[in-house]
Amino acid sequence: MALHVAAQDKVKLSGRVIDDEQNPVLFAVVKVDGQAAGTTTDLQGRYQLEFSTADTVTVSFSMIGYVTKKKTLVRPKGSLRLNITLQTQSIDMGEVTVKEVRRQMNSTQHLNAENLKRLPSTTGNAVEELVATQAGVSTHNELSSQYNVRGGSFDENSVYINGVEVYRPMLISSGQQEGLSVINSDMVESINFSAGGFDAKYGDKMSSVLDITYKKPKKFEASVSASLLGAGLYVGYAKKNFSMTHGVRYKTNQYMLGSLETKGEYSPRFLDYQTYISWSPNKRWSLDFIGNISQNQYDFLPTNRQTNFGTMQDVKSFRVYFDGKEEDLFRTLFGTLSLSHSFTDRTKLSLLASAFATKERETYDIQGQYWLDETNTTEQLGVGTYMEHARNYLDANMKSLKVLFSHKPKGHDIQTGLTWKHEIIDENSREWEMRDSAGYSIPHTGNRLDLIYNLKSSNRISSDRLELFGQDTWRFTNSHGIFSLNYGARLSYWSWNKEWLFSPRVSLGIIPSFNEDFTFRIATGLYYQAPFYKELRDTVTTGVSTKVHLNRNIRSQRSFQVVLGGDYKFKLMNRPFKFTTEIYYKALSNLIPYNVDNVKIVYYGGNIASGYTTGIDFKIFGEFVEGTDSWISFSLMKAQQKVDGKSFPQATDQRYNLNFFFSDFFPGTTRWKMTLKASIADGLPFGPPHTGLERMVFRAPAYKRVDIGMSYRLLDNEDGRNQKKFIRHLRNVWLGVDCFNLFDISNVSSYYWVTDVTNQQYAVPNYLTGRQINARILIEL
Repeated sequence: MALHVAAQDKVKLSGRVIDDEQNPVLFAVVKVDGQAAGTTTDLQGRYQLEFSTADTVTVSFSMIGYVTKKKTLVRPKGSLRLNITLQTQSIDMGEVTVKEVRRQMNSTQHLNAENLKRLPSTTGNAVEELVATQAGVSTHNELSSQYNVRGGSFDENSVYINGVEVYRPMLISSGQQEGLSVINSDMVESINFSAGGFDAKYGDKMSSVLDITYKKPKKFEASVSASLLGAGLYVGYAKKNFSMTHGVRYKTNQYMLGSLETKGEYSPRFLDYQTYISWSPNKRWSLDFIGNISQNQYDFLPTNRQTNFGTMQDVKSFRVYFDGKEEDLFRTLFGTLSLSHSFTDRTKLSLLASAFATKERETYDIQGQYWLDETNTTEQLGVGTYMEHARNYLDANMKSLKVLFSHKPKGHDIQTGLTWKHEIIDENSREWEMRDSAGYSIPHTGNRLDLIYNLKSSNRISSDRLELFGQDTWRFTNSHGIFSLNYGARLSYWSWNKEWLFSPRVSLGIIPSFNEDFTFRIATGLYYQAPFYKELRDTVTTGVSTKVHLNRNIRSQRSFQVVLGGDYKFKLMNRPFKFTTEIYYKALSNLIPYNVDNVKIVYYGGNIASGYTTGIDFKIFGEFVEGTDSWISFSLMKAQQKVDGKSFPQATDQRYNLNFFFSDFFPGTTRWKMTLKASIADGLPFGPPHTGLERMVFRAPAYKRVDIGMSYRLLDNEDGRNQKKFIRHLRNVWLGVDCFNLFDISNVSSYYWVTDVTNQQYAVPNYLTGRQINARILIEL
């Protein structure tokens, strides 16, 4: 009888906890007030617990970043089901809603897409510029959207849009040529970024992952933006089970290029169209399509240049008068089609097909007549002529087919995928450079005219890649805390060099029970940089002529990584903050050394080096000003490589980096908002062109830059209360003004080397843009 009564006193309660967007809330705490009964929700937001009945029983549901909800049950008995929706905890500042800082259990951090809208952007690629402000990330050129992550090159960063890896043009050699990236910030819903130690589902790159998800609008929405640097149009539409978005962007950085020291007629024109269409006939099936067409055209007719450089006591003057022109064209097409079927709420199968095509042309014939003078003594150090010629053409086509399967049993998230890729690349290139100093050609032989640089390449590659991955994320709790264990591996094969790669990876995140404000992470694994076309280009020099051939014996670069990190969440002035620290070490082998000139990477074409990269990153994130996000990141790093027993710094050996992102409202109003972006990055190693690593003994000055943007909300009709004739269709109208390079600092992108007849060389800096003002407008419907 006693056992029977005890059984009746116990109540079994189960259900699901979701947020206001119907997403499961992970790790929410469910407990019964006044009793020891309690549990946490699993990966799907489900929970189950048992407690003793009473006249009234209060069950509380809580999670950091959400408003705690309590439910009172009257004389509960038997088995009950209770589903709960938690509302996001927020501070309403009229213009924005700021949420509590997000918990990060793995190496991937979530970036707030709201910070893109009023970011002072010099490139028009707001997503990449936001990424460049994160810990361990740096950039040295405001004209380019490329970034370095923890000592890696631009080519070591992978980018995904809705699960499909995307590419960029391969012939771009300067920030002036670079147009719009494939990511349209108006269409972005979520941004996830990892600076190392990422999961096995991401491809064979060694440095970072940028994972973008495009949004599916729930109703009609649109925006129009314009500035002195370009314009954009976005339209989103949704009806029942169908949604689509369209984006058109136009960019011209002619205004910014006008501040460069090389004067002339700059005519850059970049146009881009994207669409994302999604159809779900029922809750089990969905069909999605992403399409992108872009054309980047850059024409340049230089006239003259005046550069002063050196020290205060030793100022040199470099004057050039130009003839000739440059004409570049980059056309790209990208499309992906995915079909998904959900067998249950926990099991899903997807088929993704994608294609990318690029047609690139870089052509120039430019002659410069120069004078190099000592300004203090009016001594003429050098006078001469140089001529640069290029006819570079590249066509590339990449196709892929990918099958993804996911299953989410209790406490687990199992994912596996198989990808086939086919690549065809055709290149025909011819470059040469002639230098004539004081009537003598360089190099000087006395009896003939030689070119200082002469390269020819005519190659074609057709190859296939197979990639297989499997991983599981296991989330569990015990008396020591909440744990998230991710483990998996990749297996890949490339037909070009017959190489098989096996890449195991594992990471663990812990929220300790002794203090839930802490989160600890550790990740390790074997990462590979599978060679692409640029890494294959090896050269053979006969006399002064260099010919490119493709190295079939090339092997993937390898990186064994260990990342230790942690977060501490705290309140300051009753506002949420998070302090993050990560320490990392990369043991590198089979390295393919390279040189960087502006944004052009030239590889040595062989696995001739080994090395390491180690460093530490710090970041503090939070509401420095109530109602808006700000952060400061600081990094220390050392990146070395060894060739033939000799050690050299890697081309991206950046010893320190400081990034600052700050946003603020004017006192007493949310109509005025200020956004400030600043960076100080150590200069990179460099040396004379067309020379070996042993000549990379110089280091460029640090890159220092501050951009500031002011925005005024001319119209606020978010609630739709203003129903005047034209205004009722508008949601927001923002006016803005930006000041780029606020302190007018002369940063260096690269160097032009002048050689006289005595073989004395002078490195003349190529300075980047100066201070400029930009005006903009944003209209949201």
